Amino acid sequence: MTTFDPKLDPYASSRETTEGTVFSVTGGDWDSLVSEIGESKEERIIVNMGPQHPSTHGVLRLVLELEGETVTEVRTGIGYLHTGIEKNIEFRNWTQAVTFATRMDYLSPIFNETAYCLAVEKLLGITNDIPERASVIRVMMMELNRISSHMVALGTGALELGAMGPMFFAFRDREIVLDTFEEITGLRMNMAYVRPGGVSQDLPAGMTVKIREVVKTLRKNFDDNAKLLIGNTIWMKRTEGIGYLDLAGCTTLGITGPVLRSAGLPWDLRKMQPYCGYENYEFDVITADTADVYGRFLVRMAELEQSLRIIEQAADKLDKLEGQPVMVADKKIAWPAQLALGADGLGNSLDHIREIMGSSMESLIHHFKLVTEGFRVPAGQAYAAVESPRGELAAHVVSDGGTRPYRVHFREPSFNNLQSTSAMSEGGMVADIIGAVASIDPVMGGVDR
Repeated sequence: MTTFDPKLDPYASSRETTEGTVFSVTGGDWDSLVSEIGESKEERIIVNMGPQHPSTHGVLRLVLELEGETVTEVRTGIGYLHTGIEKNIEFRNWTQAVTFATRMDYLSPIFNETAYCLAVEKLLGITNDIPERASVIRVMMMELNRISSHMVALGTGALELGAMGPMFFAFRDREIVLDTFEEITGLRMNMAYVRPGGVSQDLPAGMTVKIREVVKTLRKNFDDNAKLLIGNTIWMKRTEGIGYLDLAGCTTLGITGPVLRSAGLPWDLRKMQPYCGYENYEFDVITADTADVYGRFLVRMAELEQSLRIIEQAADKLDKLEGQPVMVADKKIAWPAQLALGADGLGNSLDHIREIMGSSMESLIHHFKLVTEGFRVPAGQAYAAVESPRGELAAHVVSDGGTRPYRVHFREPSFNNLQSTSAMSEGGMVADIIGAVASIDPVMGGVDR
């Protein structure tokens, strides 16, 4: 048997490091390469995982340095889905910017919209003027969105570890939520429903009754995945003790959301820094003490019930607030003014058009300027944060006094949480990277904004 010489192999390049020779394998006779790997402790191979969708939750690239099947180093590569959303917002008026922000983390659009709008409302000084009905609708929509997002995290995470049934159940339940979104906003995703000053339109007639039916259905359906996975021997072997990251590691890296709560810290902005009236709702902050993939799975599963509790309370509040406005009274900000769902889609109601065109020329002129130019926001800067399904999502908004944002930058939890990939994976097996990344639940649309 001839000895493998990487210097003569056209498919392998090598470099000398303080730990020995490192080979970068790009192809060739795999059998001959495998036979040589592992003979010396210093030999490493470099493998690209991604950037492709399966198992990396989007176009995430992981550059792995391996010794056999043991991971010795992980580096994350991002930027493959860059959309320039933050820069594009600078070229749109304050209301139009919502349509960009909503497309950032495409699994939790309502949270993107709300964080941005809360920051704009701070700059406008109208935080306390937002109608209560609008705030309750925002809370209800965010909790529905938390459920649909967690369904993707749980379903795809299970599928990637070899369990197909939970994926079917999770996406069945997600469809119920997306259908509800469509009935309320006209769209299933990226709705641009939350606007500075409130929400774009009120709920359809009788919607709270349907919401309660949705809650009832989801509560029953959630048991399917709980029975399949909680305590399942195979599932626990793939998740217990995997992707370990303790509380010290989380706080050092700025990790938030279910990953942080799985390490035992009950940090949830809905409780710690309430917004949209969350202080008026009864719910629990779910934690675990395992600091591993299984703990993050349990946290998300338990958070589903807490979201249902909040949605039920929101429905009760909405019944009491029936007929109340959903947009601030100031007509210099309240745009779109009065929307209605017609045969040709969503637009200004005919009654509103007749009023501004037939009764007041000033109203027509003002409406035209509001739509084409937008309202002005006083110069300054504001920061507003919400608890998204992945952790602290915040918008830092800067105004120069004009009709467009001077700068908008988002504190996106997927971006911060991805820092934990190396800490979770190094020293473990290649197969366990899949579970670790799935438990972080990154969405690359938010990372690469």
